[in-house]
Amino acid sequence: MPPPSEPLRKLGFLTIGLFDEADPARGHESTLRVIELGERLGFDSAWVRHRHLQFGISSPVAVLAAATQRTSRIELGTAVIPLGWENPLRLAEDLATVDVLSGGRLNPGVSAGPPMGFDRVREALYPDTADAEDFGHRRVARLLAHVRGEPVTDFRGTEGIEVFSDRVQPHSPGLADRLWYGAGSLASARWAGEHGMNLLVSSVVKAEGRTGFADIQREHIRAFRAAHPDGVRARVSQGLVVIPTDSATAGQRAKYHDYAAARLPRTAEPQGPAGLLFSPDFVGTSGQIAERLHDHAAFREVDEVAFALPFTFEHDDYVQILTDIATALGPALGWRAQAPVGLT
Repeated sequence: MPPPSEPLRKLGFLTIGLFDEADPARGHESTLRVIELGERLGFDSAWVRHRHLQFGISSPVAVLAAATQRTSRIELGTAVIPLGWENPLRLAEDLATVDVLSGGRLNPGVSAGPPMGFDRVREALYPDTADAEDFGHRRVARLLAHVRGEPVTDFRGTEGIEVFSDRVQPHSPGLADRLWYGAGSLASARWAGEHGMNLLVSSVVKAEGRTGFADIQREHIRAFRAAHPDGVRARVSQGLVVIPTDSATAGQRAKYHDYAAARLPRTAEPQGPAGLLFSPDFVGTSGQIAERLHDHAAFREVDEVAFALPFTFEHDDYVQILTDIATALGPALGWRAQAPVGLT
């Protein structure tokens, strides 16, 4: 298969950070250890998913704050924070704080839309304003404005002995350029481009009457870049589920193939009222996966990835998968680690 036009420039990974309800500290510690491992292996970025009222990371910004103190080079991202659960001004403060702590390594990814299962949580989340809340792109625009340092009040100065700013503090220069939008539809991809954001594409898209996952995703990427001020240079990161088996045990290989097979039926046709179309998981040797990716219409459009780790595997599985991605799959895709590869 022909290689992509450009070698892979940035290699990242995404984890959901599952935990046992009876022992949540162990799962969070595992996530932090996985991020530390990613840095030692030379990955460019580590991303965490966001899960509310589930047994996954509910506060990725807090987890990444901890990760800033246990890493020094790897970029840290969220993929993605659903803004329907957030106050954009308060989130902007948290993001800027963590970016300062990280030395400018934070890559916040966000999405629009009402909270998942909103009817079940509306009284707890917005008891007085549920019907007035705007969960669309204007909520994202508010966050963008706050992070960029636009005024949030008409007062700046001293009141008594207190000194006040008219913009979010701390202000972290450069953070706005590292804001990402997780788009699953053509309209959202265009909107992200028009507003100068970076684009995250994952293993799910809205079919919107079209067929072929890779072709739909390629259309999203091209529409985003056509609308973006930076054009073809606008950043896009792809997040497919990728499971190399080079160093896996026989038991791990069987588990990985069973996992992918159980999820394969949802890739045959759009699912649910939203018409969501899922990508198959990529399981096999690094050579086999690289060949499939080189022939993937959307992968050929990008030079950055954040490969998603499967949700339900064990810590040792993640160590094996990440090690194979960094030492075998990444190089097969043209990537080279910026730091020496190897464990200490």
